[in-house]
Parts: sequence; C-alpha cells; structure tokens
Amino acid sequence: MEAKASVSLVRIAPRKARLVLDLIRGKDVDQALAILKNLNRGAAKEVYKVVYAAKANAVNNFNMVESKLYVKECFANEGPTMKRMQPHAKGQGFAILKRTCSIHCTLGERE
Repeated sequence: MEAKASVSLVRIAPRKARLVLDLIRGKDVDQALAILKNLNRGAAKEVYKVVYAAKANAVNNFNMVESKLYVKECFANEGPTMKRMQPHAKGQGFAILKRTCSIHCTLGERE
C-alpha cells in the first residue's frame, strides 16, 4: 500500500527543495516531520505540508497504521520558470529567473 501527496508551483528552486528532501528520504514519518519542523531552511515548511498531507491520506483514506509509516519516495521536479528583468547600466537588462518546483511524497508501510 502507498499513500501519496504532491504540491505544484511552489516558489522554491528545485535544487533547494532537493537538499531538504534528501534529509527525510527513508525515515519514519514522525521522525521526518520532527526534522522538518526544526530545520532552518525555506523549503522545509512546504515539504512539511506535503509529508503531513501524505500521512493524513494514509491514515484516513487507506487505513494504514500510523506508527508503521515511512517516507518511501520523495522528489522535486522543475516547474515553469518566471522570467523578470532588472535594469542595468547603459540601457541593458539583467534577467532574473524565478524558479518553481513541484514536490511529490510517497509513504509506505513497514512490515
């Protein structure tokens, strides 16, 4: 059995989100949520929401045992990039790329 949750169009660069996801992959859900709660990273808040939603899906929709849940798979893919311009000297423009990502989390049940 698997329970999934995902969020898209998060205004965090996927590279930064992957740093947070690497810390929780394979851990028990309660331990992963504790790590995310105390982590001083911008992406930790969004990843916390996704993992918590996946946990709620597992317990409420699939009747999985909460104490046996672990983070089976989690990843961040690139989303659309917003392109902005910042004025520079001599009439030139400097491109600003505001990256977005989608975060996916899958929980499994240990045997």
